[in-house]
Amino acid sequence: MSLAYVMTDKPGATDRLLCDFAALCAARGRRAAGVVQTNTDCTDSRLCDMDVRVLPNGEVFRISQSLGANARGCRLDPAALEQAVAAVEAGLSHRPDLLIVNKFGKHEANGRGFRDLIAHCLADGIPVLLGVNRGNHASFLKFSDGLATQLDASEQALDNWAQEVLPQGPHAA
Repeated sequence: MSLAYVMTDKPGATDRLLCDFAALCAARGRRAAGVVQTNTDCTDSRLCDMDVRVLPNGEVFRISQSLGANARGCRLDPAALEQAVAAVEAGLSHRPDLLIVNKFGKHEANGRGFRDLIAHCLADGIPVLLGVNRGNHASFLKFSDGLATQLDASEQALDNWAQEVLPQGPHAA
């Protein structure tokens, strides 16, 4: 079982790092499943819209919702997140080399979102790379039960990890 995660301190940095890493995987012939997140400025607020793209070249889901100018709650659209999970799950029939998930977030901490899919991939021997934010770090550590490796937040560190967990190259299942 190979479970790794990365954390950054700057907003959006983990998303950019995982997007760049997914592109590197594709360029190297590695078949990645999962989702990466892109953030775009909203026209109606100081926040951003959050979209996830199903890997390798799949559908894009808007996982944020507008709650109005004075809203303070979580802007995640749970239904859209579950649609993204279902899209990733459907693609697992073509066994990927690894699973990349943009974030082990509040939904995963509460047993929803990508949590079951992460566990399924690990049980099937598919290496998993996650983004984790500081707010959910303790929940992630409990979920991973000491079996996860924290990687430096650099594309080189992620690539080194992939080379270790895929020692015979891409598609060596």
